[in-house]
Amino acid sequence: MQVKDLGEFGVIALLNKIVITERGGPDNSAAFDIRLLVDTGDDTAAWHTGSTTQLFTTDTVVEGVHFTRQTTPWRDLGWKSLASNISDIAAMGGLPLYALVTLGLPPETEIADLEELYRGLLAIGNQYGVSIVGGDMVRSPVVFITVALTGVQAGQSMLRSTARPGDKLAVTGYVGGSGGGLKLMQEKVKASPEAVAYLCKVHRRPVPDVAAGQILIDAGVSTAMDISDGLADDLSKLCLASGVSARIFADQIPAHPLLKEAFPEDYLTLALNGGEDYHLLFATPQPVMERVMPQLPEGAAVIGEITAGEPGKVVVVDYAGAETVAPRHGWDHFS
Repeated sequence: MQVKDLGEFGVIALLNKIVITERGGPDNSAAFDIRLLVDTGDDTAAWHTGSTTQLFTTDTVVEGVHFTRQTTPWRDLGWKSLASNISDIAAMGGLPLYALVTLGLPPETEIADLEELYRGLLAIGNQYGVSIVGGDMVRSPVVFITVALTGVQAGQSMLRSTARPGDKLAVTGYVGGSGGGLKLMQEKVKASPEAVAYLCKVHRRPVPDVAAGQILIDAGVSTAMDISDGLADDLSKLCLASGVSARIFADQIPAHPLLKEAFPEDYLTLALNGGEDYHLLFATPQPVMERVMPQLPEGAAVIGEITAGEPGKVVVVDYAGAETVAPRHGWDHFS
């Protein structure tokens, strides 16, 4: 059996099982009263130390897999490389702190391009309070960037594994715009200047929902994750982790008017499967949902509910009321 036979998420599940069942050795955390709270398998790991919960996540972008130089300028690449990690911290209800950046570079990489890359990293870092405190550099046949990011929060993290039947489902912003921006650039789709500007911006410079994450956790929301691989796919992951199913309604999924204008036939597919939106998907009981929704920004919407049933199953109810099971078309590195 090869990696491509299991797929990305099958491999992750296999390795997680090995890590959890076979790790051992001395517990160096015990002497410092450090307790692991969130193990491998969520948006971040988390452990309690003193009066705070520490968060830790990492992500990699690879040229030719996640980006091309034709669609992503160097400064935007820096921004986006850190944005995905900040979004993971936001999904737990935390604030980002310190980043380590590892660069894989071909020898002929232009120094001016690296300067632009770091200006993008610093632009989003300065906006969200992230300090770059080190990293590494290696020779590589293609450009890759790995960011490891810490975060902090005062209380308990929001998790993927705590959704219950009857919970309402919502997102904290418009979905599908990033996928629409990529499609527009790759396929040279004709669209209005306003649509081009909006869709390219949300693809190249996503805005992590750190403030929304704070609103959710302060309101008592306990279940959330960020939308990186596509709404339907990430909802399926949340349902798998919680052992539940979900039903979402096509007419409630928030797609920006400029996405609908540019892709009148495809906007729902992009909203369900586009990926890299970096808004938050969350589930909570109706009373909490009623309290939290008025506090969230434009584009936030209740889209459905958690149901009992096959873990990971997501049903989409279309505009005519017909129900279909959402196929998992989200990003998989080995599909």
